[in-house]
Amino acid sequence: MDDLTGFQRDLLYVIAGEEQPSGQDVKDEVEQYYSSEINHGRLYPNLDTVVNKELVEKGQLDRRTNYYDITEQGEELIEERREWEEKYVDF
Repeated sequence: MDDLTGFQRDLLYVIAGEEQPSGQDVKDEVEQYYSSEINHGRLYPNLDTVVNKELVEKGQLDRRTNYYDITEQGEELIEERREWEEKYVDF
């Protein structure tokens, strides 16, 4: 996960926590977390990056709407990150 930006990592977490969210669903969740508007020029290139890294699969719901689904590799990356975090933060 060391080659992902924090924003891309947040996208992975959102996608992993939802059942095949659309790009708009991901955008809404991330905007809520960041408390600011995320423009399409930031969102979709970063979604494409995690798709190209095979951490997320992209499919089509209809002709205008794509969905995103976490891959096994993406899940493993999240698990590795969480294990690393637990070494330093234990509440």
